[in-house]
Amino acid sequence: MADTTASATRPPALALEELHASLTDPVLDAMNFLNEVVARFPDALSFAPGRPFEGTFETEDLSRYLRAYTDHLEHGLGWSRDRVRTQLFQYGRTNGIIHELIARTLANDERIEVSPEAVVVTTGCQEAMLLTLRALFARPEDTLLVSSPCYVGVTGAARLLDIAIRPVPEGADGPDPDAVLAAVRHTRRSGGRPRALYLVPDFANPSGASMTVAARERLLEIAAQEDLLILEDDPYGFFVRTGSARPTLKSMDRERRVLHLGSFAKTALPGARVGYVVADQEVIGPGGRRSLLADELSKIKSMTTVNTSAISQAVIGGLLVESDCRLREANAGAVAYYRTNLDTLLGELERHFPAERRKALGVSWNEPDGGFFLVVDVPFRADHKALEDSARNYGVLWTPMGDFYLDGGGDHQLRLSCSALGPEDITEGVRRLARFVEARAARTSE
Repeated sequence: MADTTASATRPPALALEELHASLTDPVLDAMNFLNEVVARFPDALSFAPGRPFEGTFETEDLSRYLRAYTDHLEHGLGWSRDRVRTQLFQYGRTNGIIHELIARTLANDERIEVSPEAVVVTTGCQEAMLLTLRALFARPEDTLLVSSPCYVGVTGAARLLDIAIRPVPEGADGPDPDAVLAAVRHTRRSGGRPRALYLVPDFANPSGASMTVAARERLLEIAAQEDLLILEDDPYGFFVRTGSARPTLKSMDRERRVLHLGSFAKTALPGARVGYVVADQEVIGPGGRRSLLADELSKIKSMTTVNTSAISQAVIGGLLVESDCRLREANAGAVAYYRTNLDTLLGELERHFPAERRKALGVSWNEPDGGFFLVVDVPFRADHKALEDSARNYGVLWTPMGDFYLDGGGDHQLRLSCSALGPEDITEGVRRLARFVEARAARTSE
């Protein structure tokens, strides 16, 4: 007689097809696979993560930043200890408690002049994206244009919210404004409403591409002409390798077309999970009531994270106070470090793949002016299967570029990040990568 006890007591299972469609999205599977590979091969040198180098972090810094912030409140602003205690221990202002310091820093570093009330402090830049997308995209036909290849955080958030996405092909200098215009018009012809364009104008993730100043000016003209908003994400702008920093789109924005998304993950410390969005656009409600878009984002935030951790904000606030709200100057050491890393990565690729050899293999790469990333073209499919081979047999990790494309592409490309490794590990990592590429290319040609 069959034992039915186990089946009788087993709780009912949920059908995956009855859960949200984003849970079967290949992007989510790709990121999970990458995390799994990293965990399975802990001894492999990894060019995969875009996280900052942690060799300069000291745990003692956290308490010092907290003290700097509380001193700022008590002695700089004249707050009582009771008021300071409430600021740190209680639920706080939904839009954040360090908005004034952030606004001052943006003015000093980026020449972005906005009221502190236009700044919403978020739980990382990912929440800034989610709040912004939820507020702006109200109709089924509203469409998000994204530079392709694109950072998966924003495309993933759009899919969670069932927002239509249209890719805009990226060139060597980032998204071509004329390609953006073509995408806007094609979207309208297809019955969609092009609502906003998301892009990383400086040293983009994943490609490392940067827009010229002329292209930025042209894009702002198109945005005004076509009633298009721009979501500018700029986590890497400080980290210039050659030339000088270019102005942010927001600093050039005269018609409030740009929402500026920011984070302290790369310029301060990622563990704080503090980001922000500058949303100074005016919103007109019933009866002519006027508010800032930042105030409307606050309503959404109150229903998601309620507020951003006061302790995390205080740590970042103390760092800003210590740096006199001049993070660009405070990051001078990090800028030099990442410049050395990117120079080392480019130099080692050149050493292992001199001109004649890379021509014979069909290998090439771009040379970004800064940031953390570059892209290598290879003569074989750089997919998850190839990544596992690279990790298992050659001890080196990278990121398949195909995961960043919405419209196909990137199958023969891999992304290398130079931020989390030191120069010695980069040198050894490229040596391992070269062995893998040579072997894989030989296998492909057989």
